[in-house]
Order: sequence, then C-alpha cells, then structure tokens
Amino acid sequence: MQQGLYEIIENTALADSVMRMRLQGDTSAITAPGQFVNIRLNGLFLRRPISVCDIEADVLTIIYKVVGRGTAQIRACLPGQTLDLLTGLGNGYDLSCAGDAPLLLGGGVGVPPMYLLARRLREAGKQVLVVLGFNTASEVFYEDEFRRLGCAVMIATADGSYGKKGFVTDALPESYSHFYACGPEPMLRAVCRATKTSGQLSFERRMGCGFGACMGCSCKTLTGNKRICKEGPVMRKEEILWED
Repeated sequence: MQQGLYEIIENTALADSVMRMRLQGDTSAITAPGQFVNIRLNGLFLRRPISVCDIEADVLTIIYKVVGRGTAQIRACLPGQTLDLLTGLGNGYDLSCAGDAPLLLGGGVGVPPMYLLARRLREAGKQVLVVLGFNTASEVFYEDEFRRLGCAVMIATADGSYGKKGFVTDALPESYSHFYACGPEPMLRAVCRATKTSGQLSFERRMGCGFGACMGCSCKTLTGNKRICKEGPVMRKEEILWED
C-alpha cells in the first residue's frame, strides 16, 4: 500500500452516470490487474474504493459510477486538482492460470478491471474473449476499447436493447481455458454455476478501511472468513462458500 497525491488530467462521462478519470502520479504500487485504489474526499470519513482500469507509466485510469455523495464529489473534480489516494490495495488476478483462450466477464461497474487484465493477456499472446453485461444500451461503455486491444467482444443487455438479450451467462462460449469475472454478487454466483472451468472472481463489497483492519467486508470461504479488501477482492471459484 502506498499513499500519494495524484493530479487529475481527465474526468469525463462515458455513459449514463459512468465517468472516466485519469490521474498522474506514482503507479509503482499497482502490481496486478484487479487491484483498487482508495480515494480520500473532503467531509467524508471513509475513503471510496475504486477499481483500477488501466495504468500506463505514471497515468492511472479509473472508471466509476455516480451513486452517492462520494462519487458525486469525485465527478465534480476538475483537471488540475489533486486527490489523495491509497494505491496497490488488494490482491489482483493471477495471469498464470489463463491458458491460451481466457474468458473475461464484466458486469456494469465490474467492467473496468477487465481492461487492464485484457491488455496484459493480449501482450502475453492470449486469445481473449470478453463478455460485457449491462442493463440497457445507454449504459454500454468500453466495447471499442476492448476491440482495439484485439479482443473478441460480446455485449449482453438485460432488456435486449443492444447485443444479446440476457446476462453474461447467456453469452458464454462453448470453449475457453479459464475465466475471470468482476461484477455484482448475484452475477458472480450465476457465473460460478454456469462455467465449466476454474476461474477467478473479483467481489464488489462495501468497505470501511479498505486495507484489512476493520473486517467489515468479509466473505465465507473453505478456509474461513476472508476480507475482500485484503485477501481479495480476487478469489478463486473453488474456494467460495455461497450463502443461500
């Protein structure tokens, strides 16, 4: 974990209530796709955790959905301002398990961490299929960015207004070597039931401290409770104990 000040160089809208922010600063603590940053905000006691979408040299990209006071404050930030970030938080995806044809599944605000993962897998010569799930066409983002990486991309929308009607589980291919997923917990549960291979899941959970001190974001696993912010957010399919 590393703390630092980061200068905002972009903060623009991508889709309905979805924003992209690019910041300049020290990215050396970010070592794997799937990690997150924790942003300090004026007047709010708790920092706001946001997944890392991409890093290039000293530029960090995050994508966030405006859903409350914290993210509304982030949306109001302007280029040239600085934010206090904790970086290098959480355990990310393990690329060594990917095989030749990995499958990436992202739902809503679970899409952003898939981008850095896809880029790293493409740089390693993998044939990457990305399935992105949204509620409706107006919420779709980053389809073209994944295609520019050389990924095959499928879109699923719950209302059928764009791409395939249904959820990411309705767009699963017949064959893939390993899967990586990020999204709301009902999606991750459905993915575990529908997939044929082992895989890795990145959990979205409300966090207090963001670095393992408060135990507020624990989930049940075969080896006991694990903290989403510390032992996660990425965990293996086989270790999760789903609560009915």
